[in-house]
Amino acid sequence: LIALKIQDTYTMKSIGLFALLLAAIDIPNASGFSTARKATTTKLTMSSSEAATQLSNSDHILFDMPVSNNGARVRAILYHKQLSQQQVDIISPMKLGGLKSEEFMALSPQGLMPALTIQKEHASGMKHLSESDTIARYLLAEYAGMGPSFQPDNPRSNQICRWHDVYLTTIQGCLYKPASRFPVGDYADRKSAIRAFQKNLKVIEGFMSDEGMYLCGDEVSLADASLFPTCIFAKYMLPKFDDSEPPLPPKLNAWFDNLRMKDSVFSKIYDEIMDTLVTSWEEKNHRWDSIWLAGQRDEAPGTIFDKIIAKEIPATIVKEDEHILAFKDINPVSPAHVLIIPKDRNGLTNLRKASAEHTDILGKMLVAAGEIANDTELGFGDGARFVINDGNDGGQEVYHLHLHVLGGRKLGPMG
Repeated sequence: LIALKIQDTYTMKSIGLFALLLAAIDIPNASGFSTARKATTTKLTMSSSEAATQLSNSDHILFDMPVSNNGARVRAILYHKQLSQQQVDIISPMKLGGLKSEEFMALSPQGLMPALTIQKEHASGMKHLSESDTIARYLLAEYAGMGPSFQPDNPRSNQICRWHDVYLTTIQGCLYKPASRFPVGDYADRKSAIRAFQKNLKVIEGFMSDEGMYLCGDEVSLADASLFPTCIFAKYMLPKFDDSEPPLPPKLNAWFDNLRMKDSVFSKIYDEIMDTLVTSWEEKNHRWDSIWLAGQRDEAPGTIFDKIIAKEIPATIVKEDEHILAFKDINPVSPAHVLIIPKDRNGLTNLRKASAEHTDILGKMLVAAGEIANDTELGFGDGARFVINDGNDGGQEVYHLHLHVLGGRKLGPMG
C-alpha cells in the first residue's frame, strides 16, 4: 500500500500518471489467467459485443476460468497451437458481471463457460459462439495452418468427443453440485448419476486406440483435449464418493498419466484446474462437506426393513420393482394396510432428511401408493389414507422411510 499526502495540483497529476501505469501492467485477472489490465468494469447499457471490445482489442476473446473442464478443451488447442494473446485473449466472465449477467448470457444463453467473441470480420457473419466443441472446431479451422491439426475429421476422435459431450458432461454435476441442483441430466439422484458416469468412462475406454500415447494414436486429437480435463474431475472427485475402485479404468488411467507427465500442455491444464479445485473449492469453500455421499453419508444402523428387502425375513409382498417394495403390515390397524418403502434408504431414515435428490423416489412411492389404493383385491374400497410417521413425536418406530396405505373401511378423523 502507498500512502500519499495530497498537497498541490502537481501531486494530483502524479497520482493520475501512477494510475495509468497500473492500468498498463500485465497482471492475473479474476479468471486466474494473465491478461493486460484494460477496462475492469462494463456498462450495462452496452451490447455484449461492445462490452467485449472494451475489454480487449484482440481478434477473439475466450471467456473462461481455469477450473472449467469444458473451457480447458479450448485452452489445450490455444496452448498447443501457441496462439498469441492478440489472436485469442482469455478473460474471465466476471469482467462482464458473471455467468448469469445479461452481457454474458447474450454470448452464452445457458450461462455456461466457455464463450467466444469474434472481434474481426468473419465470412460467417458470426460475432460470438458458445459450447466448447463448437468453439474448438471453429478455432481449429481458423488456425488450421498453425501447430497440430487435432484431427477434426478423425472418426475415432469424433466418437469419443460425442460420447463425452452427451454422456459425461451432461451429468458431471453429480460430482460437485449440491442437492438443490438436482436432477442432473436424466438422473434424479446422485448415486445413479455417479454409476452412469463411471459406466460411460468405461465405454469411452473401449473407443481408444491400442497404439500411441494419445487416444487416437501418435498424434494429439480433439478427443484428448475434450476428455483429459473431465478426467481431472473424475480422478479428484470420484474417490470422495466411492473409493472401492479406481476412478478411471486401467487403459484410460494410463493414457491420463502419460499426458500429464509427458505433454507439457496437458500438464499445464492439469495444474490450472487442480489449483482451483484444491485451493478454492476444497480448502476455502469446503464444497464437498455438505454433499451427499461425499461429506454426508447414511450412517444410521440398519433396520428390519433391510432384512425384508434381502428376503431374510418373510413378508407378504404386494408390489415390487427395482426402486420400491410394498408389503402387508403384520400389525394392521385397518382391514387393508400396506407399507411402501424405498429399497435403497439412501439417507431417508425419515422424511425430514429428504432433499431434492430424493424427489424421484418419493414420487415413485406416491404413485405406488395410489395404485395399491385402487386394488380392491387387497381390500381397498372407496379411497384410502396415506400416512408417514416421522420421528419420536410422529410415532415412527422403524427408521427407514415408509408410507402406510390404510383402507378397507371408512376411517375416523385424524387426531
